[in-house]
Amino acid sequence: MGSERLKGKVAVVSAAAQGIGRATALRFAEEGCKVFAIDLNYEKLSELSTVQGITIRKVDVLNKEDIQNLLAEVDVIDILFNCVGYVHQGTILDCDEAVWDKSFDLNVKGAFLMNQAFLPKMIERKRGSIVNMASVVSSIMGAKARFAYGASKGAVIAMTKSLSVDYVECGIRVNSVCPGTVETPSWHDRVNEHQDPVQARVDFIKRQKMGRLGTSEEIANLVLFLASDESSYTTGQNFIADGGMSM
Repeated sequence: MGSERLKGKVAVVSAAAQGIGRATALRFAEEGCKVFAIDLNYEKLSELSTVQGITIRKVDVLNKEDIQNLLAEVDVIDILFNCVGYVHQGTILDCDEAVWDKSFDLNVKGAFLMNQAFLPKMIERKRGSIVNMASVVSSIMGAKARFAYGASKGAVIAMTKSLSVDYVECGIRVNSVCPGTVETPSWHDRVNEHQDPVQARVDFIKRQKMGRLGTSEEIANLVLFLASDESSYTTGQNFIADGGMSM
């Protein structure tokens, strides 16, 4: 059981069906938070339906009608974790306009729409914590064959900085988390796209200076810190949890 660091708080967590989003939704609920866990993959999301404190909803973060329906249901919000993301593997020469648009839609526009929708509720109460999912592969560092991904995550960091400056006087904190390689279902999918998945896994781990991948739970613990009052003096920052990848 948790220590109920989020008791009495309400959170919205996107991409909650699996990976970091799921681990975070569970961690928040464990800490006494009322969580609206949202995802397009409703079948997988349904696995959370019996967890105390979690309400599941099928929401497309690129669909304004879906967002407005969720907004109408969430009377107050203390925490917004924008976790939706997409990783394209390739250089600029492998990136057509469709890939570029998909990368920026899922990694940037979804967070933009969610932040824009829920900020007024936070402003009204003069408090709130927003956590955006960025990446160490961004303006922090480059990684081979991650052109569109790195560019889009750099935009997330810039968005975080802008939001934090604009709304700090409203009592709202905005930070981003920048993981290295984390072992999630989507990561396994990317590994399996390689001609030699076994070697791809070895290569992924090799670039992590700790010699291992991160876990969803480790990133969820960082998000919990940023969501909680324990980080009440912290805003506009990018928190790197990458196993030393960017050193």
